[in-house]
Amino acid sequence: MTTPFTAPKGTYDLLPPASEEFLAVVNALSRPAELAGYQYVQTPMFEDTALFTRSVGESTDVVSKEMYTFEDKGGRSLTLRPEGTAGVIRAVVEHNLLAGQLPVKLWYTGPNFRYEAPQSGRYRQHVQVGIEAIGVDDPALDAEVIATAAEGFRALGLTQARLLLNSLGDATCRPAYRERLQEFLGGLDLDADTRRRAEINPLRVLDDKRPEVRAQLAGAPLLADNLCEACREHYDEVRGYLKELGVQWEEAPRLVRGLDYYTKTTFEFQHDGLGSQSAVGGGGRYDGLVESVGGPALSGIGFGLGVDRTMLALRAEGIAVADPARCQVFIVPLGAAKARAVTLAGELRRAGVSTDLAYGGRGLKGAMKAADRSGARYAVVIGERDLEGGTAQLKDLASGDQVAVPLTDAVSTIQEKLS
Repeated sequence: MTTPFTAPKGTYDLLPPASEEFLAVVNALSRPAELAGYQYVQTPMFEDTALFTRSVGESTDVVSKEMYTFEDKGGRSLTLRPEGTAGVIRAVVEHNLLAGQLPVKLWYTGPNFRYEAPQSGRYRQHVQVGIEAIGVDDPALDAEVIATAAEGFRALGLTQARLLLNSLGDATCRPAYRERLQEFLGGLDLDADTRRRAEINPLRVLDDKRPEVRAQLAGAPLLADNLCEACREHYDEVRGYLKELGVQWEEAPRLVRGLDYYTKTTFEFQHDGLGSQSAVGGGGRYDGLVESVGGPALSGIGFGLGVDRTMLALRAEGIAVADPARCQVFIVPLGAAKARAVTLAGELRRAGVSTDLAYGGRGLKGAMKAADRSGARYAVVIGERDLEGGTAQLKDLASGDQVAVPLTDAVSTIQEKLS
């Protein structure tokens, strides 16, 4: 016997009923963006490798350790996207969307790919829902983006998703802070790789998750104490708008996130029920990203929310995502009645009724077991005698009650009972 294939390490198959919950989560996280005027965009799952090395940052673990990079048959270096923002910015610049109304407001969903150690809720292929608002630097827009993410979690019923908030400054105040931080890090007992990271981008060291490094960072200078006046005013306004929107947050002066392009407002949602890997999403403002990929010097802000992580958070809180029944009516044809049953199934589906049919010529007993397993509210049994009389037997699968209905009225009768 041939050995069966299995999914690659760090990936998983999404199967019913979990797949239905997955779609419900995607819909819940994206709906607030649609209500705020964000339009759907889809970009390729692989891009020019340089797009990510230039925008995400060579000092990040994402670029230095985790990207899936390959050479195609034309000798081009391509990379499966490790995150969603860079590709969206590339598309916006390439298609000149910034020449129109600003900000450009887009939302997207799809898989990202990172070669990292698989663990609960963290995979080498993971799906996010994200938004980007590009072309305007306005604290009110920052607050809108953050509130849009918070509303997605609220709509799902999550109560333990905490918002962490910070400002990373800009090109005016960050260089001086960078020098202060590098001076501090120079006095620590760090390994060679971490010292190299401190030389390239010392803020990356603040994101180090190793306990032995974090213990040494207790006295590190904080960017929040070194913001220029403009960045401080921007951050104060963001917090003021969040307060107006009823969004609660916690100050997180060491929050830097994992990508180099973030400036000013930076945020992360964490869930207490997920252990050490508690992040369920996050994002921030990126003042220089558009320019770095060949566009004008315009700012933007966005987020990425992990669908896989959100599903774990729902389970941690014992929340079952409500979703419409995948099957409302199950039709059981007997003998020569199959053609009429197929016709009725088509009529019900066109009327918006989720309908399935017993295939394979199984008998009444086996077909009714299939009806019970389908989760349908009603079964419609059509036998040869029913066909001769122009009727069908409509059975309530919860109560067991059964009535004969004219086939000509079957669709309207079923719609009325389901309403």
